[in-house]
Amino acid sequence: MRNVTLEQIYEHPVTQKYVKRAGLAHAIAASYHAFRLAVKNNTNPDSAAKAAFLHDMGHYTWYRDGQWDFDLYRNNDIHAIKGAERAHKLLIRLGEDPAAAKEISVAVLLHTDSFLPVDHDQLQLSTLQQIVAKADELDEEPEGKHHYRWISERRAHRQIVELDQLIDKALKPSAEKQTSDI
Repeated sequence: MRNVTLEQIYEHPVTQKYVKRAGLAHAIAASYHAFRLAVKNNTNPDSAAKAAFLHDMGHYTWYRDGQWDFDLYRNNDIHAIKGAERAHKLLIRLGEDPAAAKEISVAVLLHTDSFLPVDHDQLQLSTLQQIVAKADELDEEPEGKHHYRWISERRAHRQIVELDQLIDKALKPSAEKQTSDI
């Protein structure tokens, strides 16, 4: 059983402010990618989907002369640090298991190497961390344009609820196995 659903996360005012600002369509698409990758790699699909959904909530918009400046962003951004902090605080506030909140937040922190002095290849990332980074990468568009795709509120909510159902279904066999092992 999950302590917090994606729908609960989605509906929270902090999420509405920061995930929408960073690109709601991208966050949802990355969550679906993370879910599929987690199932394929026998990793917790709930944690993967949550981390992918929250992975960009630390974004700040980088503009120069009224235009998005990808180079300015790429050279100065630390959104993963701020996003990990926001994700952790939000998850704890919503009642997520503290260990899960930490694991999800660290995956948010390490989804990109844009703020690190080393490349991802030089780190020993957990499977969850690799999945969140890959899920983000699978939905990327040149010059950060994936952050500006639009999705209606209705469609976003429907996709979040559908993903919650997929997660519940994926977790059910392991919950049944634990019960039958007793």
